[in-house]
Amino acid sequence: MEEMEEELKCPVCGSFYREPIILPCSHNLCQACARNILVQTPESESPQSRRASGSAVSDYDYLDLDKMSLYSEADSGYGSYGGFASAPTTPCQKSPNGVRVFPPAAPPPPAALAPPPPRNACLTCPQCHRSLVLDERGLRGFPRNRLLEGVIDRYQQGRAAALRCQLCEKAPKEAAVMCEQCDVFYCDPCRLRCHPPRGPLAKHRLVPPAQGRVSRRLSPRKISTCTDHELENHSMYCVQCKSPVCYQCLEEGKHSSHEVKALGAMWKLHKSQLSQALNGLSDRAKEAKEFLVQLRNMVQQIQENSVEFEACLVAQCDALIDALNRRKAQLLSRVNKEHEHKLKVVRDQISHCTVKLRQTTGLMEYCLEVIKENDPSGFLQISDALIRRVHLTEDQWGKGTLTPRMTTDFDLNLDNAPLLQSIHQLDFVQMKVSSPVPAPPILQLEECCTHNNSATLSWKQPPLSTVQVEGYILELDDGNGGQFREVYVGKETMCTVDGLHFNSTYSARVKAFNKTGVSPYSKTLVLQTSEGCNFETQGTPYSQLVDIKKMVAVAWFSFDPASAHADIIFSNDNLTVTCNSYDDRVVLGKTGFSKGLHYWELSIDRYDNHPDPAFGVARIDVLKDAMLGKDDKAWAMYVDNNRSWFMHNNSHTNRTEGGITKGATVGVLLDLTRRTLTFSINEDQQGPVAFENLEGLFFPAVSLNRNVQVTLHTGLPVPEFYTSRSAMP
Repeated sequence: MEEMEEELKCPVCGSFYREPIILPCSHNLCQACARNILVQTPESESPQSRRASGSAVSDYDYLDLDKMSLYSEADSGYGSYGGFASAPTTPCQKSPNGVRVFPPAAPPPPAALAPPPPRNACLTCPQCHRSLVLDERGLRGFPRNRLLEGVIDRYQQGRAAALRCQLCEKAPKEAAVMCEQCDVFYCDPCRLRCHPPRGPLAKHRLVPPAQGRVSRRLSPRKISTCTDHELENHSMYCVQCKSPVCYQCLEEGKHSSHEVKALGAMWKLHKSQLSQALNGLSDRAKEAKEFLVQLRNMVQQIQENSVEFEACLVAQCDALIDALNRRKAQLLSRVNKEHEHKLKVVRDQISHCTVKLRQTTGLMEYCLEVIKENDPSGFLQISDALIRRVHLTEDQWGKGTLTPRMTTDFDLNLDNAPLLQSIHQLDFVQMKVSSPVPAPPILQLEECCTHNNSATLSWKQPPLSTVQVEGYILELDDGNGGQFREVYVGKETMCTVDGLHFNSTYSARVKAFNKTGVSPYSKTLVLQTSEGCNFETQGTPYSQLVDIKKMVAVAWFSFDPASAHADIIFSNDNLTVTCNSYDDRVVLGKTGFSKGLHYWELSIDRYDNHPDPAFGVARIDVLKDAMLGKDDKAWAMYVDNNRSWFMHNNSHTNRTEGGITKGATVGVLLDLTRRTLTFSINEDQQGPVAFENLEGLFFPAVSLNRNVQVTLHTGLPVPEFYTSRSAMP
C-alpha cells in the first residue's frame, strides 16, 4: 500500500488531496490549491473575446499561448506576467513531487469565505501544463472526485489503525482475530472471555486481523451529485462527454444529441475494462519485479566477478613479473659469464707477459754481464747466439704481445624497447556483446541429390532468422548407421561429398555456428548412393548374374589435381595426364572404393623411348615421387613395350610377356567383394590375379614420366574375361 501514496498526494501542496476536483485533462487538484494557482486573463486576451471579434483561434493556439506566458521563464525559477494586473511577479516553487507551481502572494481564505474566481480566470494543470479557462461557474464547474476521497480515507484509516485488542482494559494486547459480525478485534484471552465459541456467538465468523482490517476499510458507496444540479444524483453517463449526468441535465437538453447510457451499466463496463487493463499491467509489474531480482543478482555477480577478475589480473601480472625475473636472472648469468671470460683472458695475458718479461729481463742482465767480460775469444764464441736470441726475443714482443686481448667494455646491449612498448600497450580486450545462437539450418530437399558414390547437400537459414552465422558444420554417418562425423566446416551452403560407398544409405545433418555457440541440428536427411550393372550378361546363369549385379556399381570419376604430384600436367577436364619430369610421378583418382566391383581403363596416347608406366590402386597417402608400387601403400602393374610385372612394397612378381605401345588400352578391375585386383591389356587379362586379400579404401592410381600420356575412361562394363570366369561353375 505504501507504493500507492504518491497517487494520493496533490502535485501542488504535496499533501493528501483535500476536496479533490477532476480537471478536463483527467488530473486531480485540491480545490484550495486550484484556487491558489488561478491566473486572471485580461478581457482583450480571453478566448471568448477573440471568438467574439471573429478571430479564428483554435484551442491549441490559446493553450500554447498560456503555456508560453506561464512557463517561458520556468528554467530560471521565476515567472513574469507583464500586462497581467492581477498577477504580481512571484517566485516559482516546486511541490514535493517535483512539479513547478505558482503559489499565491497570501494564504488562501477559508473555503466558506473564498471569493468567487475572477472573471476570465485561467487554470494551468501543474502536471501536463494544459491551460483551462473557467466559465461563469468557476471551480464549481469541475466535478468533485469523491472516489479519490474515499480511497484516501480508507488508506489513512488503515495506516492509522492498530491491530490491538479493543476489549483489554489496561494495555491492549495484540489482536488475534476479528469478528466480522461484531466488528471487534479480540486478543486470545478476551475472545475466550467475551466471545465464547458457543451459543449464538458460535455462528459468527472470525477472521485474521489483517483480513478484518481490509473489510473494515470498505465503506458504503457514496452517492455523488451533479455539479450543475446539486440536489440531483447522477443517474446516466454521457459517452461523448465521458462524464456522469443527472436526469435534469437530460431534461434541459444539454446532451440531447449525445449517446447516453445507464450509469450502472457503464460502471460495470469500465470496471471490467480497468480490470483487463490491470491484468496486463500486473504482468508488466511481475516482469519488472523479476527484472529487479535479476538486476540485484547482477550486482552480486558483478561484485563476485570483480573480485575474481582482480585476482586473475594480479595473477597474470605476477606471472609476467616472474617471467621477467627469470629472464633477468638469465641475462645476469650471461653478463657474469662475459665478466669471467674477460677477466680470464686478461689474467692469462698478464701471466704470459709476466713470464715473458722475466725471461727478457734475465736475458738482458745476462747479456750485460757478458759484455763486461774482457775475453775476446770467449765473447765471440757466444756473441752470435746471444745476438740471435736478443733479436728473436725482440720480435716476439713486437707481434701484438703488448696489445690487450680484451676490451674493458661489455659488448652487450639489452634490447628492451619492444618489451617496454608491449608493456605500454598492455590493455584489456573489450569483449563483444554475445549474439544469440543461430537457428537450425533448413535442408533444401529439392537441391539435395546423389551421383555414383557422391552426395550433394544444400541448406539455408530460416527465412525470419536475423542472427549472424559464421559457418556451418555438415555431418554424415558411416553408411551403416554408425556415429556421425564432420565432413565439411565452412561458410558455404552447399557441399558435395565424394568417396562414399556405393549402394549404401547415409544420414546427413547440418548445424550453424557463430561466436556465441552452435545451433541445434537440422532435420536428418537419408541419402542412397548409386547402384547398378552395365556389362554383357549373355551366357551367364541367372542365379550367378544376380550375385554379380549385387557387386557391380558403375562409377564415373576423373584424376584429382589436389592430391597429385606438382609435376603432373592435366588436360581434358582432368581425364588426360602427363608429366614434365623424367622421373616417375603419381596421380590418383578422385573417387575411392571400399565395396563393390569397379572397372576402368587407361588409353596410351603417347609412348616414347620405352618408359615403364605403372597402373593400379593406392592409399591416399602413397608416395607421389616414386614409381607406383615402390612402397606398401600401392598395388600396381608396371609395363614396358615387351613385358609387365606386378609390384607392391618394391617386390616384383609374375613377369608376363606382352607390353604396350601408343594406342594400347590398360584395364584395371578392382573386385572388393572377392578382395582381388586384376589387370588387362587390350581387353585380354594380363597374367594371373595380381593381388588378393585387399581390404580398405583404395583410389585408382597411375605413375608416369614425360614420355607417357594417358587418358582415363570410367563408367565401363566389366570385361568379358571376368564375367565369363564368374559364370564358370
